[in-house]
Amino acid sequence: MKISVIGCGYLGAVHAATLASMGHTVVGIDVDPAKVEHLGRGAAPFFEPGLDELLADGRATGRLGFSTDFADAAGAELHFLCVGTPQSKTSDGADLSYLVAATRALIPYLQPGAAVVGKSTVPVGTVDMLSGVLSARPDVPLGWNPEFLRQGTAVKDSLVPDRLVYGVPDAPGENTAVTAALDAVYGPLLAAGIPRLVCNFATAELIKSASNAYLATKLSFINAMAELCDASGADVAQLGAAMGLDPRIGGRYLHAGLGFGGGCLPKDIRSLRVQASALGVDSVDRWMETVDAINRDQRTRTVELARELCGGRLSGRRITVLGAAFKPDTDDIRDSPALDVAQQLAAAGAHVIATDPAANSNAALLCPQLRFESSTAKALDGAELVLLLTEWAEYIELSPAAAGGLVRRRTLLDARNVLDAAAWEAEGWTVHGLGRLGRGTAGVLSGVASLSTSGTAP
Repeated sequence: MKISVIGCGYLGAVHAATLASMGHTVVGIDVDPAKVEHLGRGAAPFFEPGLDELLADGRATGRLGFSTDFADAAGAELHFLCVGTPQSKTSDGADLSYLVAATRALIPYLQPGAAVVGKSTVPVGTVDMLSGVLSARPDVPLGWNPEFLRQGTAVKDSLVPDRLVYGVPDAPGENTAVTAALDAVYGPLLAAGIPRLVCNFATAELIKSASNAYLATKLSFINAMAELCDASGADVAQLGAAMGLDPRIGGRYLHAGLGFGGGCLPKDIRSLRVQASALGVDSVDRWMETVDAINRDQRTRTVELARELCGGRLSGRRITVLGAAFKPDTDDIRDSPALDVAQQLAAAGAHVIATDPAANSNAALLCPQLRFESSTAKALDGAELVLLLTEWAEYIELSPAAAGGLVRRRTLLDARNVLDAAAWEAEGWTVHGLGRLGRGTAGVLSGVASLSTSGTAP
C-alpha cells in the first residue's frame, strides 16, 4: 500500500519505519525541516534502539521518505495521524491543536476512498470532533488505531505487538472500509497471530489511557508500600516478589523505586482525570489524583533521604547523580524523575554532577545549573554521595571496587532498587534503597527475584 504518516516525532518515525519494513511505500510528513532532514538521511533525531537500522533500510529500498509538504501525501490509500497530543500549558487536559491543524492541512490531498486513521493518544470525543473537521469529505472514512509503544523497546513493540485495536465508525459501510484498510496494512502481523480487537471510537480512545492508568496504579501502589515498609521494618522487594507469585496479581510493575515519568504515563493519567471529571465520574478523578501524588512524592522522599545521608545538610555537598533520562534506553527527559531530584538537590545547595549514556545533551540544555560529565568515572570523582536514579545497564554493572576508588565517601542511594547491595557492601559501601531496610536488591526470595521486575514503562 501507499501510506502517509502525518507527524514524525517519536510515534510517527517509528510507525513509518515499521510500515516500510513490512513492504509498504511510506511518506512521513512533518512541519519541522530539521527533523525531516535528519530522518531523510536514515537516522533518528532521538535515541531509540534499532530505529536507525529500520530507517536506513527503508531509505535504501526506496520504500520510505520524509517531507515537509503535505502535497506529498496525495495518492496515499491510508493516512495515519501520529501528531503529538501533549498536556495543555493551561490545564491537565490534552492539547489537540496540533492534531486538528494536521487534519485540516491534509484535507486537500485526500483522494476519494482513502481512509484517515489516528494513532495518537486522545481523550474520549476526539474522533467525533475530527469527524466534524473532515465533514467536507464524507467519502473519506475515519478510524482510530491506538499505539502501545514503550520507549526503549518501540521497534520490537511495533514489529511484534501484543495486540492491534481498531476503532471504527458505527455506519456499516465505513466500518467495513476502515477494518479492511487496517487489515491490509497489518497483514503480516495478523498472519503471525497477533490478536485484533475491533471496537467503537470511545473504547479505542480510552484503551491507551486506561492501560497506562492501570500500570501507573501498580507502580504507585508498590511505592506506597515501600514507604510503609520503611516505617514498619519490612522489605518491599520481598513483599513485591511474594505478591507477584499470585497469578491474579503478577509481578510486573511491582518494583518499588523513584517512580515513573516521561511523556506518556504522567500526561495520560492527568488527561484521564480531566475526562472523568467532565463526565461526572469522581471516583476515577480521585483515584488518578492519588496515583499522581504518590508518584510525585517519591521524588521528595528521595531528596529527603539524600539529605539524611549527608548528615542533614545538602548545601555544599558533592553529589553524583547517575541517570538523567526518565528511563533507560532513551534520551527522553520529559518529566524525568532523575532530573527532578537532581534539580531539587541543586536548589538545596548541593554541588550536583550528573551523567547519562544518552541524555546528557538534552538534560544540559534544560538544566544549565547542573554539571554534566560524559563518563561515569569523571562523574564519580570525589563524590560524597552517589544516587542511582535511572537504571541503565552500565550503572547496574558498575564495579563497586572501581567506583569506590573514585569517590570521597562510599555512600550510595539506589533509588531504583536494582543493585546487589551485598556486593557493594563487601567493598565498604553503605547502600540504601527505598523500602529496603537500607539495602539494595540482595537476598530477594532466591529463585524468584526476576518475578518482581517492573517491566518496561511506556
